[in-house]
Parts: sequence; C-alpha cells; structure tokens
Amino acid sequence: MTATISSSVILDERVAARAPWSAVVKAGDTLTIIDLEGNQAVDCILYKAADTAERYSAPETIAAQRNAYLSEGSVLRSNTGSPLMTVTFDNCGRHDTLGGACSQESNTLRYGHHTKHQHACVENFLMEGARWGLGKRDLVSNINWFMNVPVDLDGTLGIVDGISGPGKKVSLRAEQDTLVLVSNCPQINNPCNGFRPTPVRMLVTRPA
Repeated sequence: MTATISSSVILDERVAARAPWSAVVKAGDTLTIIDLEGNQAVDCILYKAADTAERYSAPETIAAQRNAYLSEGSVLRSNTGSPLMTVTFDNCGRHDTLGGACSQESNTLRYGHHTKHQHACVENFLMEGARWGLGKRDLVSNINWFMNVPVDLDGTLGIVDGISGPGKKVSLRAEQDTLVLVSNCPQINNPCNGFRPTPVRMLVTRPA
C-alpha cells in the first residue's frame, strides 16, 4: 500500500488574466500552477530569495538535463548551476524555456505598430519585480509554463496552439527559498493563449 503524504495549504490565489503575481516559496514547499480554463501561457522567472543576483538560467537548466523542454523531473537551475526548484508533477506534457517573454517592443516588431500600446509580460515583470527591488537589468530568459513552442529541425521556433487544457497543472518543489515572479501572459496576437487570456490558480503547500 502506498503511503499518503499530507500537506497544508500555505497560499491559494487566483491570478486574473493578464495580471502579474509573485511570492517567496520556502524550501521544501511546493508551488502548483493550475491552468483553469486551458491554453493559457504563464511566464515565470525564479530568483534565490536571499540573493536575487542568483536567478533562473535557461542555459544551465537545458545543458544539465540535455533537453530544451521542461516536464516532470526537470531541475530548474540558477546561473551558478544550483537547483532552485524541481518539477515534481506535470500532467500537461512539456513546457517552454526558449521562447522568452512578450514585450511592447517585440509586439510592435512581430505584429505591427498598432500593437505598441498593448500590455505585455515584460511590463508585468517590471511592475511586480519592483516590489522586491528588481529592475530591468534583473530580467532574464524566462520559463513559459503551458506554452507550446516546437523546435524545427533547422532550429526555428514556432508558437502554436497549446497542448494544455482546463485543470492541467505543474508542481514545483522549492530546493531553497525561491522568489517566484509570474506574468499571466496578456498576449493576444499569437495562439499561446488561444487569443484570449484567462486566469490561473497558484497553490503553495507544505508537507505536514
């Protein structure tokens, strides 16, 4: 018989469509991100809470696991190679760590000058990061939970319809106290949100 490990809820918040969110997840606690309605990209950057100069590194993470995608078992590493969080559960399948975050500048370049006014993930990161003393120089390549970015044989990246669905989730165990910065992506110009951003749920639990 498999033993059941009980846990207590530390935080349970709903993040509105297009909105930012942040929290420090203590070592040993688990953050679960739930895609409530499906096909919603959730941009994310991780920082060591005690020293935000140490932060998520896509190159370190990809090189260590020899895989460009994230899924159950992936260890999210910092720029020093240290583990920040580990993916302990994933029923979506894979998540992007190459596509980056949308910005007003990239919207204008990709979709036309008429999109320049649109709110974007970089602006969410800057607003939410300011609460923790972070600025533009502290933004690094981010994770895109639930976002489907296929890599073609020639190295070309695409952004296509998501493979997530209502209630799909990914759980991340903190290996050290970790500041999690999130933009519940406001992008409406490509299929990453099905052209309609929707809310997500952030659940932090602690083993009893």
